Amino acid sequence: MAEHTRSSITIEATPAEVMSVIADFARYPEWTGEVKEAEVLAVDNEGRAEQVRLLLDAGAIRDEHTLAYDWSGGENAGNGGEQAVSWSLVKSRMLRSLDGSYRLVPVDGGKHTEVTYQLTVDVKIPMLGTIKRKAEKVIIERALDGLKKRVESTVGR
Repeated sequence: MAEHTRSSITIEATPAEVMSVIADFARYPEWTGEVKEAEVLAVDNEGRAEQVRLLLDAGAIRDEHTLAYDWSGGENAGNGGEQAVSWSLVKSRMLRSLDGSYRLVPVDGGKHTEVTYQLTVDVKIPMLGTIKRKAEKVIIERALDGLKKRVESTVGR
């Protein structure tokens, strides 16, 4: 089993509010930094993205890849229950695999959300495990910080 990197953050919003930002792929270029384009290629019967094409530009790393998404907890969106979304790589030029997830758990009576981001990346070029884990940690920290800022700046507007 591949090793993964994981980190958590608490956001001042409900799980439904956080998940609505995560699910809004068209706005990723506004807050993620590395994502320059995001295009939903397929949706499920609830209108949630099933496949998304992402164009990344992280300086030395530029890649276009397609991810498949799996959503859970949608039935709890209205009452502040736990929600999650996971993804896996469909195709990429630089990556062998990219598996990740966001898990959203209500805290403080549902007024806040603990978001846990887990990520496993395997690149096609050889890379030391410690360097790969450090890269995963940077990706996760940037994503969680960007998500927190985006959600907290848009909640209640």
